[in-house]
Amino acid sequence: MTPPAPDAPARAGAREWGALVVLMLPVLLISVDNTVLHFALPQISLELRPTGRQLLWMVDAYPLVLAGLLVPMGALGDRVGRRRLLLVGSTGFAAVSALAAFAPSGPALVAARAVLGVFGAMLMPATLSLIRNLFRDTVQRRTAIAVWATGFSAGGVLGPVVGGVLLEHFRWGSVFLLAVPVLVPLLVLGPVLVPESRDPRPGPVDLVSAALVLAAMLGAVWALKSTGAAGASPAAAAAGAAALLAGTAFVHRQLRRPVPMLDVRLFRRRVFTGGLVNNLVASTVFIGFLFFVSQHLQLVEGLPPLRAGLALVPGAAATILSGLVAVRVARRVPPAVVVPAGLAVMTAGFLMVALGDLSDGTVLVAALVVTGIGSGAAQTLAGDLVLAEVEPERAGAASAISETAYELGAALGVAVLGTAVTAGYARAFAPPPGLSPEQAAVAAETLGGAVGVAGDLDAATAGQLLASAVGAFETGVHASAAIGAGLLAATAVLVRLLLRRQPAAR
Repeated sequence: MTPPAPDAPARAGAREWGALVVLMLPVLLISVDNTVLHFALPQISLELRPTGRQLLWMVDAYPLVLAGLLVPMGALGDRVGRRRLLLVGSTGFAAVSALAAFAPSGPALVAARAVLGVFGAMLMPATLSLIRNLFRDTVQRRTAIAVWATGFSAGGVLGPVVGGVLLEHFRWGSVFLLAVPVLVPLLVLGPVLVPESRDPRPGPVDLVSAALVLAAMLGAVWALKSTGAAGASPAAAAAGAAALLAGTAFVHRQLRRPVPMLDVRLFRRRVFTGGLVNNLVASTVFIGFLFFVSQHLQLVEGLPPLRAGLALVPGAAATILSGLVAVRVARRVPPAVVVPAGLAVMTAGFLMVALGDLSDGTVLVAALVVTGIGSGAAQTLAGDLVLAEVEPERAGAASAISETAYELGAALGVAVLGTAVTAGYARAFAPPPGLSPEQAAVAAETLGGAVGVAGDLDAATAGQLLASAVGAFETGVHASAAIGAGLLAATAVLVRLLLRRQPAAR
């Protein structure tokens, strides 16, 4: 046999693959936590009676805080050790999850989700940067990242399935207690299998930059939600302007600092930028899809949580298989073809919803399978392209940026597509006669609120109320899906241009 070249990267062995299994635990948990709440929303709506805006913030508080802190936490992990940060974050995440399970009100649950985002931000950069350092061989690294990406995507779809199993037998707080048994094996096996790694020349932890990026994200999402719920207003315009100023100040600060927290010059690399844009938009529309499909299956179709969750299993399987197949296809076909093709398939799935008959859940379930096929292919390869563009010692920063795109997409999915559903519902909903002003106000907020009010009415009035609420909800879903299809189509063209010179990995 021909010996390897002296400079050939070392191939990973059994310990490295075992470490990958351990690192997938927080990845799956974070991804499941992004979507498991979607299937608990109907129960939360009935028990806590939140407003429509509180319902959106329950979903968004977690990924938004997580996205805003990923980059500074990535820099912190480079300095103190990525494994150490992973273990600290796991402990905090499990503890706060247990508290969130018993939140007494809507605002309390929003606050708990925000704190979960802080500890979640410690987990995600550590996992991907540790994988980047564990697997130096190109083919093995791409396979490992494919497992990471498909696990992240599949976890997003499996969240409702897991939630369905729990909600079938327990109250909504059980979806948060799931974190405890998942993270215990990580805390036990992580120190044994996962080697410590850090940047030998780490940059400083810049609290001012962290505050600026978090302010930019919060301001932008608040402006989107406020505009969608109440229309254009001076407050929403001011929030948008403040977000723009904070984002601009952040970029200028990074360019001036000798050791920036985030090297924004990486965005000059076309492949790096193309991969990030792909993952941002793909995550946005995928999470937005789950926001309305989970409510439709339970509140419109009347499926119990477990059956509704199982209806999404084909979509999860399609996402996983597509991501693994894409790795093999990418050995022959350039990413400039595979990634935009994945986005085009996702576009077709959203057009099925925008133009289809939503009188039952068949179209939504079929569209989720189509969307999962495209998402698995596009996000797996794009995630690898982002990391392959940087040196191993900069993996922490690059992985933090990459995961920020995922998590910001999760927040924007609810802020953009979820707000479109909520706004469409509010405009199209017409309360039937016979409701008190309080009942009409609750029913006009959310579909879950309308279902809760209907339980207190006589059969005839309840039937009229539910017919109006379901029709209004489907109007919002059609509009949201059309927005998603437009975003995906435009992104496919842009990514094609940015990746056009990237060869296939043979």
